[in-house]
Amino acid sequence: MGQGKGLKNRGNKRGDVAERLAAVSEETGTEYRAIADYGFDPELASKNIENMIGVTQVPLGFAGPVTINGEHAKGSFLVPLATTEGALVASVSRGMSVATAAGGITARVLSDAMTRGPVFRVDGIEHGIRAVAWIEGNMAKLKDVAGATTNHGRLLGIRPFLNGRNLFLRMSYHTADAMGMNMATIASEAVCAAIAEGTGATLVSVSGNVCTDKKPAAINSILGRGKTVVAEAFIPKGLAEARLRASPSAIAETAMRKNLVGSAMAGSLGFNAHAANMVAALYIATGQDPAQVVEASSCFTTCESDGDGLYIAVRMPSVEVGTVGGGTRLPTQSEALDMIGCKGAGKAGKLAEIVAATVLAGELSTLAAQAAGHLGKAHGELGR
Repeated sequence: MGQGKGLKNRGNKRGDVAERLAAVSEETGTEYRAIADYGFDPELASKNIENMIGVTQVPLGFAGPVTINGEHAKGSFLVPLATTEGALVASVSRGMSVATAAGGITARVLSDAMTRGPVFRVDGIEHGIRAVAWIEGNMAKLKDVAGATTNHGRLLGIRPFLNGRNLFLRMSYHTADAMGMNMATIASEAVCAAIAEGTGATLVSVSGNVCTDKKPAAINSILGRGKTVVAEAFIPKGLAEARLRASPSAIAETAMRKNLVGSAMAGSLGFNAHAANMVAALYIATGQDPAQVVEASSCFTTCESDGDGLYIAVRMPSVEVGTVGGGTRLPTQSEALDMIGCKGAGKAGKLAEIVAATVLAGELSTLAAQAAGHLGKAHGELGR
């Protein structure tokens, strides 16, 4: 269609975008007023999209305020959430309000490493073992090779997985405040070239799926990918009953039977109520890669009840976020990052803690609603 009408893959200058949209409109017989209505120079999106014809706008709201007691995120935050699901923002706000009244949400980043997992072809097991030994003996050289491709990233380590004539290498990188997939890929290509030269192994693909990117995978749940983040809160019994309309014991039982037993019976890699809801809304709002909601959905939500109240915690082994590069450069996404003080260098850990705290708040509210039998009522009133 486009090239047939003389519209080649050109940049995102406003004239090019308008011309391209006109061609699409002619081809489909539909007029696109809303798609054509946007308020920024499309050249700003030149590194984010090809064949741009306009924008898709998603409603943006905020949840909070929420008090976060993190290592990087400290204080009170209004959290931007972009979603079309009614009741989501209200539910997260309720969880935030209760957690804040209880003293806030504690969050910490436990580890930080983006991965790329190339696959090599080797002659057999002995060749694979020799290749692994060469890699282990030349790590300093390989780190230098990776470092030469980037000013901000560095190779942390390589974990081998040998399977017959397949040698998988899960390479881990520190990528500073970028999400880091492109950085890790470019560095891995250079490292793989050095490994092929030094071992005689043949690179088949720079991504062999042990990374694992944008697919549910136990390896990410166990080893982590991006930032592994934990968050916790303690809700006193009286506060839970007054504000959540459910007892701590009922919420804890719901979490155990639903998140743990139910998920295990289903073979799920996500042991949570709806972590992907909060992650998707926050990722879209702040210019993250929304496909990586897949990894973030492998969240573990646990609850414990004692005589005094409810302890709730989330473990998120794969929070892949950045505060520089990618979609964070776009105007509305940049402003959303500004809303939570996460724009620019030195803020990725802070954003990761805010993600975990937001997920915990959403989990708390939804588990309480299910324990109290109020979930359908809330969606009926707000989500229709």
